[in-house]
Amino acid sequence: MASRRGQMLDGVLLLDKPVGLSSNHALQRAKRALDARKAGHTGTLDPFATGLLVCCLGRATKIAGCMLDADKGYVATMQFGQETDSGDLTGNIVFTAAPEFNGVVQSDLETVLEDFRGELQQVPPMYSALKRDGRPLYEYARQGIELDRPPRAVTIYKLELLSFTGLEAQIMVQCSKGTYIRTLAQDIGRQLGCGAHLKALRRTSVGPFHLDDAIELEALQAMPAPQTTLIALDALPAGLLPATTKQKEEL
Repeated sequence: MASRRGQMLDGVLLLDKPVGLSSNHALQRAKRALDARKAGHTGTLDPFATGLLVCCLGRATKIAGCMLDADKGYVATMQFGQETDSGDLTGNIVFTAAPEFNGVVQSDLETVLEDFRGELQQVPPMYSALKRDGRPLYEYARQGIELDRPPRAVTIYKLELLSFTGLEAQIMVQCSKGTYIRTLAQDIGRQLGCGAHLKALRRTSVGPFHLDDAIELEALQAMPAPQTTLIALDALPAGLLPATTKQKEEL
């Protein structure tokens, strides 16, 4: 039997995912650049989104479960005046504000943002990977089928307005696992009465990892020794790696 392709690499790669690629495609390209045998990521970003994708190689894949449960940070750009079925710019428009709508008043937006800070109940979007009867919800959505989804408890730790033009707003979000920023933008637009969707989304943090420490995919692919970008197992933040793995490292 032929040996599997790639080196046995152990460590974590902090990748700045580019726009237009699925998380898996970005992971596979990084894996090829590293010539790694085994790799996985710890939380999907939509193709239109960019930012921090935590990629785990070899024995570092043991932290994947922990990272799925981690808090996350985002910078999101909302566009007012239209709601889409997907909650972002890739979807079909399902609601348009009245013809006389010419923008949101900043004080009104800040009042609405206050209502979304802290614990809240959020209904997951139909365009998501959550499963019903073994099928992801997005498969039903693509067939024009909408299913009832029970709301889930999420927490918005921080929600700050970074910039504002009346027709667009950029916000910073720090939130718990399971929070959909597309749904957050949609709900804000509904409460304002004008509709809204995400124009852009950039993930800035996952648990203890930050985008400032990430490398862009093109830069990784151009490096003569991309393996040097990996965070070694013994350099990971305390508590991430299971004790059994740490003990094996010490043997």
